[in-house]
Amino acid sequence: MSGAGLRVERDEKAGVAVVTLDRPSRHNAIDLDTASQLAATWREFRFDDAVRAVVVTGAGDKAFCTGIDRDAEAPQPPSPYSIDDPLIAIGPKANGLWKPVIAAVNGMACGGAFYLLGEAEFLVADERATFFDPHTTYGMVSAYESIAMAQRMPFGEVARMALLGTAERMSAARAHAIGLVSEVVPDGGALAAALACARTVAGYPPGAVEGTVRAVWAAKEAARTQALAHAPHLIALGNLPPEQQAGLFGRRGGDYRIR
Repeated sequence: MSGAGLRVERDEKAGVAVVTLDRPSRHNAIDLDTASQLAATWREFRFDDAVRAVVVTGAGDKAFCTGIDRDAEAPQPPSPYSIDDPLIAIGPKANGLWKPVIAAVNGMACGGAFYLLGEAEFLVADERATFFDPHTTYGMVSAYESIAMAQRMPFGEVARMALLGTAERMSAARAHAIGLVSEVVPDGGALAAALACARTVAGYPPGAVEGTVRAVWAAKEAARTQALAHAPHLIALGNLPPEQQAGLFGRRGGDYRIR
């Protein structure tokens, strides 16, 4: 499913699809339409035998994804026990896709980008890629994002990134050193490197590959599920009111302020 904000390309001979967040003027921030397209795309791949591995990346050379578009308005239910997070279903695992997904990180990845990165099998990054979580800076609880990263990074590194907010950006080299990124390549090479991995995996028997993906995720699924159950309550308790958040945010791109 391609559309405004998302581009999907298939190489049926290789068995690989490339999903590109295509909003470079907004630093690939995700609006509500793009969020819906992402969810629909992952569900579509479940039934497409021609797609055996997927690469997800961002258009341009500035950002992989900068989270939710700050102009997006997501209506919220009146109940204090319920929060509708528009990004909660943008990842492949949230949509029941157990085909391997490799992220090619080609610039900034922050905030809501971790919903996607947290559900990829592994990450390949350009040397210029950076990772950071702006939530606390702007009076918001980093819940879903920190939970996702806690599955991939040492505890202290997750805490440091989440608590320091926009004051610090993790380099690709550091992300590789702590295991968040599996491979760092020269700038502009992340997509090609991720595609090379995807083509290799797509050439193996699909049942064995998908079963392996499922097994790897099963190793941490119980802890992740329990942690996610607490996220809505922590967000409801800890977030500043929206009008106070608005005074702290930049209006360009996603959930961060460009320096």
